[in-house]
Amino acid sequence: MNKYTKEYTVILDDTDAQRFKLQPVAAIKYLEDAYARYTASKGMGTYDLKPRGQYWVINEINIVFPGYVPFWSEDIKAELWFSEMSRLKLYVDFRLYCRDKVFAMGNTLWLVMDRKTKRPLVSSEALEKFTVCSELMLGEHKKTQMPPSVEKIAETEHKINISDIDFNGHVNNKIYLDIAEKTMPVNFRQNNELEKLHVRFNRETFLDDVLTCVTCKTGEHGKYTHIISRDDVSVCDLITEWREYHEVEDIRHSDLPVKHE
Repeated sequence: MNKYTKEYTVILDDTDAQRFKLQPVAAIKYLEDAYARYTASKGMGTYDLKPRGQYWVINEINIVFPGYVPFWSEDIKAELWFSEMSRLKLYVDFRLYCRDKVFAMGNTLWLVMDRKTKRPLVSSEALEKFTVCSELMLGEHKKTQMPPSVEKIAETEHKINISDIDFNGHVNNKIYLDIAEKTMPVNFRQNNELEKLHVRFNRETFLDDVLTCVTCKTGEHGKYTHIISRDDVSVCDLITEWREYHEVEDIRHSDLPVKHE
């Protein structure tokens, strides 16, 4: 089987407070959990790699949100597959479904790292255990260039606390998107939804690190850059593209599974 699928139910904590709809950062959480399960099913889970002094890192995320967003308690499905593999780089393309509609799609880039040297390792085991399915959700895999900044709109600091740390001992990936989103004005976030997201992870960060996020307009309508740095060195670069929010369904009128319990 070239593709891996896993079903989930959207929990209340993963939705926004106004509309009870799945937050973009939560979509990444379900995607990464599905990836963890897929690799574990092949004997390459985090706990398999740890005794060898190795660990997984996600180097890049590209996501498009077509429009439909699941409500709290709805069932969703993650479908992912290795779409391109080299000795060091492992690309995984994916789709997330709800009600047979794709609500998120894109690709991710993964590396196997050496815990001591912090350098990528040759992923010969992955090349043996996983089969490539050449279906590409966003076209050819290539490095995304950060667009030039036109106008700075916000700057904020975030000190890493214990709840930001993942099982590898460094900052959880979703924290960077949380930080970037919080730089956007409240009224903007209430009236707009994320349409496209690019994340490039440059360096690991750790407990008590102080991160600075600078958010700028790019000159293209609804498109922003977010540079998150530590000691003036970029640790994560993000590009977000937003569209005006159009309410098409109210949770009170939807046919949610929880109503039938």
